[in-house]
Amino acid sequence: MHPQTLGLVGYGEVGRIFASGLQPHFDAVYAWDTRFAEAARREQPALQAVSDAGVQACSSLQALCARSELLISAVTASNTLTVAEEAALYLRPGTIFLDLNSASPATKQQACALVQAAGGHYVEAGIMTSVPPYGIRVPMLLGGPMAAALVPLLQGMGMDARAVSPEIGVASAIKMCRSVMIKGLEALVIESYTTARAYGVEAHVLPTLAETFPSIDWEQSGAYFFSRVVAHGQRRAEEMCESARTVAETGFAPVMARAIADKQQWVADQARAGVFDGIAGNAAWQVYADALLAQARPPRDDAIN
Repeated sequence: MHPQTLGLVGYGEVGRIFASGLQPHFDAVYAWDTRFAEAARREQPALQAVSDAGVQACSSLQALCARSELLISAVTASNTLTVAEEAALYLRPGTIFLDLNSASPATKQQACALVQAAGGHYVEAGIMTSVPPYGIRVPMLLGGPMAAALVPLLQGMGMDARAVSPEIGVASAIKMCRSVMIKGLEALVIESYTTARAYGVEAHVLPTLAETFPSIDWEQSGAYFFSRVVAHGQRRAEEMCESARTVAETGFAPVMARAIADKQQWVADQARAGVFDGIAGNAAWQVYADALLAQARPPRDDAIN
């Protein structure tokens, strides 16, 4: 049976993309975001923008659950379990709960238990690359008892979904292990490139990278990595905390994952402080690096010992 109503928990970048892309396939699309209440209090135009997009803004998660047959959770990683806990109080029996959030296998298993106990059908999703270039066709791995049954429905709506396991946690493990590499590469590039820029040796460093890994455009990739972390460092930091939790769940110390989370958080903090204000999203990596260097302080002797 095709759900007739779609609900989105979280109406940020990902939520807006999925609302727009899936809208033609549903009788009605609803959304709830914690920012809606603030926007209403301040009489900001944000809610009008939601309405103009053909999406009906709900006043609470309870109201959203009452209207949604397919409920997509697209919030920050740190709120994955919180959303599942609250939604479980209000879900209509039979609701499909599709969890897009980047969280550890154990977190997804906890969320699943809550949703299933409330009579819902929990499906975890591992989003395997950045959403904006692909829209709803972003490659997505599904897990859970209903994953295989949901695939034809999602594919029929234009989504690139593939079931990998009936067990909750497998899709998330794939996603989290990949994140250690991808977000780690972002963190390494930011630290390496900015340091090279400080010493004036970037013209020597980048060619050596190209020689070792000739398939990568290191100049272009550098600009892309800087721009994405500056724009979404907070979300990436939270995802890496979940990656660290994923590593810890195996019994290993998540040394690298924690360091990556710290680096992503640091860039997010710089962005929040206005360090990158006025920089265009398509700027060269050198522009971002120069902004960091302009506000840097010389390290203390004990910081490098």
